[in-house]
Amino acid sequence: MKKEKAWVWFKGGLQGGYWESGFMASESDAGFILIERADFVSSRVAEWRVKLEPPQDEKQPPNIPENPIWKLN
Repeated sequence: MKKEKAWVWFKGGLQGGYWESGFMASESDAGFILIERADFVSSRVAEWRVKLEPPQDEKQPPNIPENPIWKLN
């Protein structure tokens, strides 16, 4: 995967989660994607948190696996 525009899912606490746009995503370790944005610390996150096309509903979560890993440190 080359760098592509992406939307990333964030936990939202009591407010619920949301999709955030403006990221560039590229392949990282198996099962993880590197996300980058000028105002955000670059991170490797689980593939299920990233969409390469705009979500139809910004409040609708992805299929979150049981005992998910949110970020690879």
